[in-house]
Amino acid sequence: MQTVKEHFTATLEVKQSKFIAHLVPYNLYESTLQQLKNEHPKARHFVTAYRYLNEFSQVVEHSSDDGEPKGTSGKPSLMVLQGQDLINVAVIVVRYFGGTKLGTGGLVRAYSDAVNLVIEAAELVPYKEELTKEIVFDYSDIRHIEYECDSNDIVIVEKFFEDKARYTLRAPKENLAVFLEKMKRVIDS
Repeated sequence: MQTVKEHFTATLEVKQSKFIAHLVPYNLYESTLQQLKNEHPKARHFVTAYRYLNEFSQVVEHSSDDGEPKGTSGKPSLMVLQGQDLINVAVIVVRYFGGTKLGTGGLVRAYSDAVNLVIEAAELVPYKEELTKEIVFDYSDIRHIEYECDSNDIVIVEKFFEDKARYTLRAPKENLAVFLEKMKRVIDS
C-alpha cells in the first residue's frame, strides 16, 4: 500500500470541460474540500473519493458524484484509488462544465483519467501503520518534545495545557518507538 504526505494537483481538459484533480492525505480532506469550494465558486461539481484505515485497521471507502449522473464520477475515481492500492488518501476533482455533454462513458473516462493524472504527478510513499499515543510532560520540556517530534516525523494531533502539557501524537510504529525511548526521562509514565 502507498500514500501521500502532501497535496498534489493535475488538470485535464476534455471538450472544453476542465477537470482539476487534487490528491491529498486523508486528514486534509475536509479542509481542502472547503478551501476548493471557496476558491472555485463557479465550478459545477466537486467529485470526491477517499480510502483510509480506521482504528481497527479496516479500510473505509466513500465516493460522491456531487450532481453528476449516478456512478459516472465518484465510483470511477474510487476505483482508481483502489487499483493503485492507495490508502489514507482523498481525491477531489473540481469540474468546470465546457458546454458539451460527455455522456456517461465520457464522464467515467474523464474522471478516471484525471485521477490517474494526479497520481502520476504525486510523490507516493510506502504506507506505514500508524499509532496514536498520548504523552504528559512538564511545560519546561515543550520545546524539546516538539523538536524531537519534528525530527522523528511525528504529528502532534492535539495539545492540552492543564497542570502539565498533554499531547496526542500520531506516527509510524517504528518512529514512535524511537521517540518514546529517547524521551522516556522527560515523559510521565
